[in-house]
Formats: sequence, C-alpha cells, structure tokens
Amino acid sequence: MDGKKILYITVWLCACTCMAYRCCCVSVKNKKKRGQKNLIMSIKDKYKVQSIDSKTIKEWLLKKHYAKRLCSISYCFGLFQNNILVGVCTFGSPASRPLCVGVCGVDNAHKVYELNRLCINDGFEKNVLSYFVSNCLKMLPNDLILVSYADTAQGHHGYIYQATNWIYTGATKERTDIGTENGKHSRHYDKNIDYTKNRKFRSSKHRYIFFTGSKKDKKNNLKLLKYTIMQYPKGENKRYDSSFNPTIQTKLF
Repeated sequence: MDGKKILYITVWLCACTCMAYRCCCVSVKNKKKRGQKNLIMSIKDKYKVQSIDSKTIKEWLLKKHYAKRLCSISYCFGLFQNNILVGVCTFGSPASRPLCVGVCGVDNAHKVYELNRLCINDGFEKNVLSYFVSNCLKMLPNDLILVSYADTAQGHHGYIYQATNWIYTGATKERTDIGTENGKHSRHYDKNIDYTKNRKFRSSKHRYIFFTGSKKDKKNNLKLLKYTIMQYPKGENKRYDSSFNPTIQTKLF
C-alpha cells in the first residue's frame, strides 16, 4: 500500500472518530437536559402551592419558625405534598412606616409588603423552596413592592431571594429598640410603661426588594427605587432548628 492510500485512510479514520465523539457528546448533553426537565416536572407533579387561611398556620409561626411570634399577614400561601401542608409563606404590612416610604417614595408606600415568614419542613429537594417562593410571587396581585430580610444573626445570606431574582440593596445597621413582652414588635408597646431600661438588640439584616406585575410595572417601580442596588452577598449559610412537626393539615383541591 503506497503512502497516499495510507494518508487517505488515516484522515478518514480521524474524521469518523471525531464524528462519533461529537454524536456521543450531543447524546450526553440531551440526556442531561431531559434529566433536568424531568426533575422540574417531578417537583411540579409532587408539590402544589395554594392560598390558605392564615388562621391555620399559627403553630407554624409560633413553634417552627425561628422568630417564634405572630406577624401581620395580608397574603398567606401553603406548600402541599399529597394534600398535606409542608410549608408556609406569608406577606404582610411592614412594621416600619419609614421603610414603606423609603423604598419607592411616599406615593408608593401603600404598595409595600414584606415577605415576613417562610418555612418548610426539612428533607426536601434543593429546588423545592425556590419553586414554592416563585409560585407565591406569581400568585400575588400586580404592581406590589416587596421587601424581605435575611437575618445575619441566624447566619442567613438570602440565597432563596437570590435564586428567585430579588434585588439586593445592602444590609441594615445593628440597633436597639423597645423590648416588649412576648416578643412583640416595638410598634405594639404600651405607652404608659417606661421601657428605657428594657432595650432589645436588633441584628443586621440583608435587605431584598422584589416587584410584582408586568414588565412595565417592574420597570416603573425600579426607576423609583431609592436604595442602591448591590451585588449579592455570599458566605456559608447556617440552618436554625426547624425540626418541630406541626399538626398534620390537609387541603381538598
């Protein structure tokens, strides 16, 4: 066999090898995409998000969530698996009037709500929490301005807000305010009692903002945002003890 034939055969074998390698890579890539799609579909099939009565989640707020106290609730959602409540997410009026004014101005203060409680049972897939929150956001009325906090004292950075495309606007300063009975917020204190010696420490919290509604709503509110948009904070997250199991609650769909 002369040199030309050997060269042609060598080139042909190389071409066949490259084509086989490319086909193999495409096949692996497609399998990976199908696997990711199946994972997403399985979460949608396994879990449902529904609006629920806030009166039914008192045990979740007082015994399971780390704050261990009730809060203002205007919108309340539950995460259900096999019709059993496995997570709660609530939105309500912020405790601070200056906060409502400070986000997008006094004319838009009435549109400001806080995601003030988020809690699910342990042991679920990584994507379940973001699936829950994103669906809650979609079920809220249009043109709302949402704020939520990740408590540095709890070792939180707000990764769930980052995963669901909230805007990070920095961290609040540490401070003290009036310490009231039963852990109530200072806006509920009795003005006839002297609280000067009873101050409660408030840790620094990462602050996140989210706008609901159409692209136009979001664009208009973003123009009014008075906070500086900053890069997401990173670090190791700590988990608080949420092992308490609330009374089993079911919902008929």
